[in-house]
Amino acid sequence: MHSRKEQLTAFDRLLTIMDELRAQCPWDKKQTIQSLRHLTIEETYELGDAILDNDLDEVKKELGDLLLHIVFYAKIGSETNDFDIADVAHGISEKLINRHPHIYGDIKVENEDEVKQNWENIKLKEGKKSVLEGVPNSLPALVKANRIQEKVAGVGFDWEEPAQVFEKVKEELSELQEEVKSQNADRLEAEFGDVLFSMINYARFLNVNPENALERTNKKFIKRFQYLEEKAKESGKALKDMTLAEMDVFWEQAKSL
Repeated sequence: MHSRKEQLTAFDRLLTIMDELRAQCPWDKKQTIQSLRHLTIEETYELGDAILDNDLDEVKKELGDLLLHIVFYAKIGSETNDFDIADVAHGISEKLINRHPHIYGDIKVENEDEVKQNWENIKLKEGKKSVLEGVPNSLPALVKANRIQEKVAGVGFDWEEPAQVFEKVKEELSELQEEVKSQNADRLEAEFGDVLFSMINYARFLNVNPENALERTNKKFIKRFQYLEEKAKESGKALKDMTLAEMDVFWEQAKSL
């Protein structure tokens, strides 16, 4: 691994390249904070894919892409005298120091849960009106639900044990089935949402990341279905012309791979 001096030299090189691109490249000169936003989101998802695939070489590359975006935003901020990369680094450093009084102060903690509770309480003291203010509105619903539950648990609003949460899951499933019978579309959607919310909560108690779990299943299904498509093509048949029994033969083969 590189020394701290080598790491700082590498970061300085990136800052220099960013200065040069901003001054000389037509595309880079044109970019704004707003124009980069959707690209940053795309890069974040690409990093997420690499992490799920446990492809560390790809993780390294995607981290580089995200680091470029951070440097890019900071460069634009410096041009308007609003902030620069030093402000960004100092800002997060001060936040970390303030929110870790058990490291940089005289607060004692016994475990991870107490650290989380202190974190949320400190944020409220910083002027936030709600512990949920830190949950971005634009997060995908599944990720947002998980973050909401983590946030409120951080201030003690939580179940005591997994069994209680599982009972809640069963209760919500029962209520969903009642609405299935009633065929009221609005209430059905509401109850389905409650089931998903309770399942995400249960995942937290099982120390399972629901986003990762669902994406893992997505990838598994895609792999198996593409195998099915491939085998159907080899047999000279279109999927739409095959019976479920015929497709199930290839599906079972895919599951054994």
